[in-house]
Amino acid sequence: MPVSVASVVTLLGAFVTTTLGHGYVTGFVTDGVQQQGFLLDYYYNKKNGMPSPKIAAWYAENTDSGFVAPGAYQTPDINCHKNSQPGEITVPIKAGGTVVFQWGTAAGGAWPHPYGPIIDYLAACDGDCSKADKTKLKWFKIQESGIDYGTQEWASAKLVANNNTWTTTIPKSIAPGNYVLRHEIIAAHGANTVGGAQNYPQCFNVAISGSGTAKPEGTLGTALYTSNDPGIHFNPYATIKDYKIPGPALFTG
Repeated sequence: MPVSVASVVTLLGAFVTTTLGHGYVTGFVTDGVQQQGFLLDYYYNKKNGMPSPKIAAWYAENTDSGFVAPGAYQTPDINCHKNSQPGEITVPIKAGGTVVFQWGTAAGGAWPHPYGPIIDYLAACDGDCSKADKTKLKWFKIQESGIDYGTQEWASAKLVANNNTWTTTIPKSIAPGNYVLRHEIIAAHGANTVGGAQNYPQCFNVAISGSGTAKPEGTLGTALYTSNDPGIHFNPYATIKDYKIPGPALFTG
């Protein structure tokens, strides 16, 4: 049966949206020092037996620079993305210091999803983070940003407006040690359907220095979210006056 030009254009448009409508952290800055993010090139290097630089960002196999769907919330993938493995090194940061996450897409464009919160977690490694077991990491939330009720602007839209960057502060009270820093955008443009949210978790090994003493109890990755959480399944296109950010309570020590 012949295929119309309109059908071809529609299919191509859907392909482009699916392929390019995703993103990942291409780099990050700790206390003013530029660090390398995990690039998709490194996945192919590994598959082809080629070397890649040793970095603090975790390896992942999201080859379409895609997301973790709510159907995988109770699997290890929700921790640090699909088939993730620890970064080989750990980078220093002071308690009270900042981390600037730099987002990009496979096509080199801007982050494409302006609906959704941005959340950051820490989990103590209890040793060398390059040997961390993601299934045993317990995450405590150090930053959360949802929607501005006055302007109806989401955190992810603010990220785009700020040149695709997001800045997070490490709490001053955190005890020194090795931690995995988990940075996540939850794209909510499809959240009006159960299973329609898109989680983009990214992980990095950091060595926190300082004089803090706080060692918050965390939550296993597989217990962070459910597909029916009010901040996961909701209508993102209505006027929102009461948005509950997903995950455990924010650490405020």
